[in-house]
Amino acid sequence: MNTKNAHERLDPELAEALKAVPMTEAGVFDLSDLEGTRAGIRAFAEAIAAQIPDEPSVSVEEVQAPRSDGSTLAIRLLRPAEAAGPLPVLVWFHGGGQVLGYAAQDDRTLKHLVLEVGCIVASVDYRLAPEAPAPAAAEDGLLAYRWLRSQAAALGIDEDRVALAGQSGGGGIAAATALMIRDQGEPAPLFQALSYPMLDDRNTTASSHEVTDIGIWDRATNILAWNLILGDRAGSDEVPPYSAPARATDLTGLPPTFIAAAELDVFRDEDLSYATRLQASGVPVELHLYPGAYHAWDLFAPEAAVSAAYVHAWYGYLRRQFTARQP
Repeated sequence: MNTKNAHERLDPELAEALKAVPMTEAGVFDLSDLEGTRAGIRAFAEAIAAQIPDEPSVSVEEVQAPRSDGSTLAIRLLRPAEAAGPLPVLVWFHGGGQVLGYAAQDDRTLKHLVLEVGCIVASVDYRLAPEAPAPAAAEDGLLAYRWLRSQAAALGIDEDRVALAGQSGGGGIAAATALMIRDQGEPAPLFQALSYPMLDDRNTTASSHEVTDIGIWDRATNILAWNLILGDRAGSDEVPPYSAPARATDLTGLPPTFIAAAELDVFRDEDLSYATRLQASGVPVELHLYPGAYHAWDLFAPEAAVSAAYVHAWYGYLRRQFTARQP
């Protein structure tokens, strides 16, 4: 048993980066002031974007997938401007605990991914809780997946190379979408790539009790987020897998899976358990656990060695999987 507390176990580069992160009494993300935190995240993301030179080699286009109720789902398409199609597509779900964030916040990261991997990224602007409780976000994921495949020819997409990916809350939505796709009998995604995904509403694992005061996404924040996502259902026996994928009892038939987890993350043990259960169900799994890392370490400390190691592994997995099915 490790007797050091979480702060003592932090990777030195990540610990240094953490000192510069603005904190409220509730940590980085104050979910008790949801609207204020949402506005702050948008302002911060827009300020960073304004300082970054445009990347002309990546084109950005927003398309709309129609819902059955007459509303539309916005999907942000990023593609290599000069690449010949049809290209593989990564259906992307942004982070934010399923209650924060928006698709365009990840443009900087995704443009780099587009160029490095040579694929299209379809960033889904899914509905957030509590305005749209789970499984609304996963339903948006299923809609995006179906619509992109149906429009493959017009969009220059290779419909046989469509994959799912997301980070944090978005990783949970990607996993839930994969379950929906399987259960609806849709053609399977090529793979799913889940970065420190949010999978389990029950908060009973060792890591969910261990990570309480780092400030990025601690136990109290996670409990509050799940209460916003599920309301009174959180932690009860009434939560379906499409709302919390760790609840799924049958993981057979899911696509090959990449999972990245952080040692000092509330989600560590639910991520490791999901990887183990997938593998036991016959699903090929590539699992990475990063020592000394806290939640979303790659975003808060992108220059750190442990962040570079994660990006190298993640991009490598994407390239190999997309290339294996290259026409």
